[in-house]
Amino acid sequence: MLDHVFTDAIGALRDAFENALLERQAFEERFHVDVLLGDMTWETSYGLPGEGLPPRVQADITLQWPTWAQTAYRSWYIGEQMDEVPRIDIEIVLRIQRLAAAPAPEPVLAALPEQSPPIGRERLDRSGPTIETVYSGDLSETEYAIEVSYEGSYEVEEPTLEDGSILDDHFSAMGGWISSTLVRLGDLSFIFLPPLDDGPLDEG
Repeated sequence: MLDHVFTDAIGALRDAFENALLERQAFEERFHVDVLLGDMTWETSYGLPGEGLPPRVQADITLQWPTWAQTAYRSWYIGEQMDEVPRIDIEIVLRIQRLAAAPAPEPVLAALPEQSPPIGRERLDRSGPTIETVYSGDLSETEYAIEVSYEGSYEVEEPTLEDGSILDDHFSAMGGWISSTLVRLGDLSFIFLPPLDDGPLDEG
């Protein structure tokens, strides 16, 4: 892994999720570099252990390191003055899927706080829900999903640039928060379709 504050943040967040015993969806992890604009993006998904594929509830996480943040980081790295402290943009999407009927959004929002726990001095803000309808190719089967995102950014202050271990402290609460939130969402009284390799309907 590159020695870079952005990859340090990825490692800290991954450690937080694994310490909370969340299960990484291995084929859902991606690292992108925009060769035209220079932005770097890391995307991954985690679910509760033993949920099957696809899991009933999961968290989709995106970290983005924009070009201007890299410019600020480079200035600090070579000892120049930073015009602006770099930030990592964060989005966490909490998703309930494989639903047998269109879900009511009210119980989902009731189970979710308006903000995340603090990440350093920042918090992520909750958005409104999105409900998705998925049809099979011949329109004979329908499944539903609902998701709510939390968005914000994390300011990478100079002490953190100098000591990447500070990221471990700042991101540590995210694992337990996402794990307990996924448990609450999975306990809502929705009827789920079975995992693709499983049997009859399961009522959560």
